[in-house]
Amino acid sequence: MKYAGKTHLIGVLIFLATVGIIAPRAFADDPEARAIMEKVDARDDGDNRVSDMEMILIDKKGKKRVRKIRTFGKDKGKDSLRLMFFQHPADVKNTAFLTFDYDDPDKDDDQWLYLPALRKTKRIASTDKSGSFMGSDLAYSDMTSRDLQDYNFTFYEKGKEKDVKGVKTWVIWSIPRTKDVIEETGYEKTLLFVRQDNDFVIRAISWVRDGGYLKYMDVKKLDLIDGIWIGTRMHVTKKKGKDTVHKTILNLSNVKFNQDLDFKLFSIRRMEKGL
Repeated sequence: MKYAGKTHLIGVLIFLATVGIIAPRAFADDPEARAIMEKVDARDDGDNRVSDMEMILIDKKGKKRVRKIRTFGKDKGKDSLRLMFFQHPADVKNTAFLTFDYDDPDKDDDQWLYLPALRKTKRIASTDKSGSFMGSDLAYSDMTSRDLQDYNFTFYEKGKEKDVKGVKTWVIWSIPRTKDVIEETGYEKTLLFVRQDNDFVIRAISWVRDGGYLKYMDVKKLDLIDGIWIGTRMHVTKKKGKDTVHKTILNLSNVKFNQDLDFKLFSIRRMEKGL
C-alpha cells in the first residue's frame, strides 16, 4: 500500500478486543477519509536514505532468529528505488532484495530477490507478492507502496477519534476495490490508525485472505530524523484467534538521509555483486 510504504513497514497490536469481529458498515468511499489518506501519501519520507535494520523472527514457541540488513533508498522522480543486503547470519549473507516502486498506477512495481547459494536472481511475480518475505511476517506486497485508487476509505466511526499511546488518531478502513488487489496483497481489508499531528500510520490491522489470520502491525518507536518522521521500532504479529502464530520485530538504526547514492547502485548487477 502506498500509505504503508511511506512508513516502511508499519507495526501492530490490537486496539479493541472486538475489532476482529466487527465489519465495516459500508464499503463506499468517504471523501473525508480519502483526504486524510492523501495527506498520508503526500508526507515527506526523505530521499537518498541509508540505514541498518535488525530483523528478529519469533516463532510460536518463542524461538528467535536474528538477521542484520543494510538498506538503501533513492527517489527517481516520483518513483522510489530500494535495495536491501542481508549481512547476517551466514545462511542468508549476501542475499539481496531490489524494488522499483513506480508512481504510475498502471505500471506494476518490480521486485527481484538474489539468492547467493543458487547464484540466481528471481523476479517476484504479482501472483507471488502475497507470500512471506524471507520467512518474516511481511509479505512481498508490504515492501512496495500501494496506490490509493485501488482502495475505498471509510471511517471506522465517523466523527470519532482514538487515542493511541497518548496521541489522537483517525481510524480508517482500507477496502480493496477489486479481487485482483486482494490476491496480489493477500489482504481482504485493513484498519488503519493515522496520527492526526503528523499524518503517520502508527497502527494497522489486516485481515489475511488465506488461513483466517489477522496481522497486527504497530510502530513502537517513532523518531524525527532530519525533519523526517520514521518508525525505528516496529512489531508485526500474525494471530489466529488469540494465539500468536509468528512475530517479526524490526529495529532501524544509523538512519541517514541525503547521502550520495548513485542510481547505478539500484541494479540487478549491483545486487548480485554485493556490498
